[in-house]
Amino acid sequence: MDEPQELLLTKLGEGLPAITPSFGAALAEACAVCLEDQNHSQGVELTISGDFTTKFKLYWQPVTEQMLRCWNDEEFTTEQAAYSIAFLIIRQLTDLTVIERSRKGTGFDYWLGSENENSELPFQNKVRLEVSGIRKGDDSRIRARVKQKIEQTNPSDGKFPAYIIVVEFSKPLSMIVKK
Repeated sequence: MDEPQELLLTKLGEGLPAITPSFGAALAEACAVCLEDQNHSQGVELTISGDFTTKFKLYWQPVTEQMLRCWNDEEFTTEQAAYSIAFLIIRQLTDLTVIERSRKGTGFDYWLGSENENSELPFQNKVRLEVSGIRKGDDSRIRARVKQKIEQTNPSDGKFPAYIIVVEFSKPLSMIVKK
Protein backbone atom coordinates (compact mmCIF):
# COMPACT_ATOMS: atom_id res chain seq x y z
CA MET A 1 0.00 0.00 0.00
CA ASP A 2 1.19 3.51 -0.80
CA GLU A 3 2.30 5.90 1.93
CA PRO A 4 -0.75 7.77 3.35
CA GLN A 5 -1.37 11.26 1.98
CA GLU A 6 -1.44 14.14 4.44
CA LEU A 7 -4.57 16.14 5.23
CA LEU A 8 -3.98 19.54 6.80
CA LEU A 9 -7.27 20.48 8.41
CA THR A 10 -6.28 24.14 8.67
CA LYS A 11 -6.33 24.31 4.83
CA LEU A 12 -10.10 24.65 5.18
CA GLY A 13 -9.36 28.19 6.40
CA GLU A 14 -8.51 29.02 2.77
CA GLY A 15 -12.13 28.29 1.84
CA LEU A 16 -13.76 26.24 -0.91
CA PRO A 17 -16.29 27.34 -3.55
CA ALA A 18 -19.16 27.01 -1.05
CA ILE A 19 -17.16 27.30 2.18
CA THR A 20 -15.99 30.71 3.31
CA PRO A 21 -12.57 30.92 4.93
CA SER A 22 -14.21 31.75 8.30
CA PHE A 23 -16.57 28.76 8.14
CA GLY A 24 -13.74 26.49 6.97
CA ALA A 25 -11.57 27.59 9.90
CA ALA A 26 -14.45 26.88 12.28
CA LEU A 27 -14.90 23.38 10.83
CA ALA A 28 -11.17 22.73 11.25
CA GLU A 29 -11.43 23.81 14.90
CA ALA A 30 -14.32 21.42 15.50
CA CYS A 31 -12.30 18.59 13.98
CA ALA A 32 -9.26 19.40 16.12
CA VAL A 33 -11.44 19.28 19.25
CA CYS A 34 -12.89 15.88 18.26
CA LEU A 35 -9.49 14.37 17.44
CA GLU A 36 -7.86 15.56 20.67
CA ASP A 37 -10.94 14.48 22.67
CA GLN A 38 -10.17 10.96 21.41
CA ASN A 39 -6.49 11.39 22.49
CA HIS A 40 -5.10 11.27 18.97
CA SER A 41 -1.69 12.71 18.16
CA GLN A 42 -0.68 14.72 15.11
CA GLY A 43 -0.29 12.44 12.11
CA VAL A 44 -2.89 9.90 13.26
CA GLU A 45 -4.01 7.74 10.36
CA LEU A 46 -7.57 8.05 9.09
CA THR A 47 -8.64 4.80 7.41
CA ILE A 48 -11.00 5.13 4.44
CA SER A 49 -13.26 2.18 3.61
CA GLY A 50 -16.28 1.49 1.44
CA ASP A 51 -16.07 2.60 -2.19
CA PHE A 52 -12.52 3.87 -1.57
CA THR A 53 -9.71 2.17 0.34
CA THR A 54 -6.81 4.31 1.49
CA LYS A 55 -5.34 6.13 4.47
CA PHE A 56 -4.60 9.76 5.28
CA LYS A 57 -2.45 11.27 8.01
CA LEU A 58 -4.32 14.07 9.81
CA TYR A 59 -2.75 17.31 11.08
CA TRP A 60 -4.55 20.08 12.96
CA GLN A 61 -3.97 23.21 14.99
CA PRO A 62 -3.45 22.99 18.77
CA VAL A 63 -6.66 22.94 20.78
CA THR A 64 -7.03 25.78 23.29
CA GLU A 65 -9.27 26.17 26.33
CA GLN A 66 -11.26 28.78 24.39
CA MET A 67 -11.87 26.25 21.60
CA LEU A 68 -13.04 23.66 24.12
CA ARG A 69 -15.52 26.14 25.60
CA CYS A 70 -16.69 27.17 22.12
CA TRP A 71 -17.16 23.56 20.96
CA ASN A 72 -18.70 22.18 24.17
CA ASP A 73 -21.78 20.66 22.45
CA GLU A 74 -20.47 17.20 21.54
CA GLU A 75 -23.13 16.29 18.98
CA PHE A 76 -22.92 19.59 17.09
CA THR A 77 -19.12 19.60 17.19
CA THR A 78 -18.91 16.03 15.90
CA GLU A 79 -21.19 16.83 12.97
CA GLN A 80 -19.18 19.95 12.03
CA ALA A 81 -15.94 18.00 12.41
CA ALA A 82 -17.26 15.29 10.08
CA TYR A 83 -17.87 17.96 7.43
CA SER A 84 -14.25 19.04 7.62
CA ILE A 85 -12.98 15.50 7.02
CA ALA A 86 -15.57 14.83 4.30
CA PHE A 87 -14.80 18.03 2.37
CA LEU A 88 -11.06 17.34 2.34
CA ILE A 89 -11.16 13.64 1.48
CA ILE A 90 -13.73 14.02 -1.31
CA ARG A 91 -11.37 16.55 -2.95
CA GLN A 92 -8.47 14.12 -2.58
CA LEU A 93 -10.32 11.04 -3.81
CA THR A 94 -12.39 12.56 -6.65
CA ASP A 95 -12.33 15.61 -8.94
CA LEU A 96 -15.25 17.03 -6.95
CA THR A 97 -15.48 19.83 -4.41
CA VAL A 98 -18.23 21.42 -2.33
CA ILE A 99 -20.06 23.94 -4.54
CA GLU A 100 -23.29 24.71 -2.68
CA ARG A 101 -25.11 23.96 0.57
CA SER A 102 -28.32 22.00 0.06
CA ARG A 103 -31.64 23.33 1.25
CA LYS A 104 -33.52 21.73 4.14
CA GLY A 105 -35.77 18.83 3.23
CA THR A 106 -33.66 17.49 0.38
CA GLY A 107 -32.17 14.65 2.44
CA PHE A 108 -28.56 15.64 1.85
CA ASP A 109 -26.15 18.33 3.04
CA TYR A 110 -24.19 19.75 0.11
CA TRP A 111 -23.84 19.74 -3.65
CA LEU A 112 -20.53 18.62 -5.12
CA GLY A 113 -19.26 19.61 -8.53
CA SER A 114 -16.17 19.99 -10.62
CA GLU A 115 -14.14 23.12 -10.13
CA ASN A 116 -12.61 23.68 -13.53
CA GLU A 117 -11.56 27.26 -14.21
CA ASN A 118 -11.19 26.61 -17.95
CA SER A 119 -14.76 25.42 -18.35
CA GLU A 120 -17.39 27.71 -19.80
CA LEU A 121 -19.86 26.24 -17.33
CA PRO A 122 -18.07 25.98 -13.98
CA PHE A 123 -19.46 23.84 -11.17
CA GLN A 124 -21.10 21.26 -13.42
CA ASN A 125 -21.71 17.56 -12.85
CA LYS A 126 -23.49 17.97 -9.54
CA VAL A 127 -23.37 15.15 -7.04
CA ARG A 128 -25.18 15.05 -3.70
CA LEU A 129 -23.19 14.74 -0.45
CA GLU A 130 -24.58 13.51 2.86
CA VAL A 131 -22.23 13.57 5.87
CA SER A 132 -22.54 12.23 9.39
CA GLY A 133 -20.18 12.07 12.35
CA ILE A 134 -19.82 9.64 15.24
CA ARG A 135 -17.51 10.60 18.10
CA LYS A 136 -17.03 6.99 19.25
CA GLY A 137 -18.76 3.94 17.80
CA ASP A 138 -18.22 0.33 16.79
CA ASP A 139 -18.51 -1.13 13.29
CA SER A 140 -22.19 -2.01 13.66
CA ARG A 141 -23.06 1.57 14.65
CA ILE A 142 -21.08 2.92 11.70
CA ARG A 143 -22.80 0.57 9.25
CA ALA A 144 -26.21 1.43 10.72
CA ARG A 145 -25.48 5.14 10.29
CA VAL A 146 -24.41 4.60 6.67
CA LYS A 147 -27.65 2.70 5.99
CA GLN A 148 -29.68 5.47 7.67
CA LYS A 149 -27.98 8.16 5.58
CA ILE A 150 -28.44 6.22 2.34
CA GLU A 151 -32.17 6.04 3.07
CA GLN A 152 -32.22 9.72 4.03
CA THR A 153 -31.15 10.66 0.50
CA ASN A 154 -34.01 8.68 -1.11
CA PRO A 155 -36.37 11.69 -1.50
CA SER A 156 -33.86 13.42 -3.79
CA ASP A 157 -32.95 10.33 -5.85
CA GLY A 158 -33.21 10.66 -9.57
CA LYS A 159 -30.86 12.55 -11.78
CA PHE A 160 -27.84 12.97 -9.51
CA PRO A 161 -25.67 10.39 -7.72
CA ALA A 162 -24.75 10.78 -4.05
CA TYR A 163 -21.81 10.20 -1.78
CA ILE A 164 -22.56 9.24 1.81
CA ILE A 165 -19.61 9.84 4.15
CA VAL A 166 -19.68 8.76 7.80
CA VAL A 167 -16.70 9.80 9.92
CA GLU A 168 -15.90 8.01 13.20
CA PHE A 169 -13.37 9.81 15.39
CA SER A 170 -12.17 7.25 17.95
CA LYS A 171 -10.37 4.98 15.47
CA PRO A 172 -10.49 7.28 13.31
CA LEU A 173 -12.10 6.05 10.11
CA SER A 174 -14.39 7.17 7.35
CA MET A 175 -16.75 5.01 5.32
CA ILE A 176 -17.65 6.34 1.89
CA VAL A 177 -20.51 4.90 -0.15
CA LYS A 178 -21.51 6.08 -3.61
CA LYS A 179 -25.20 5.78 -4.39
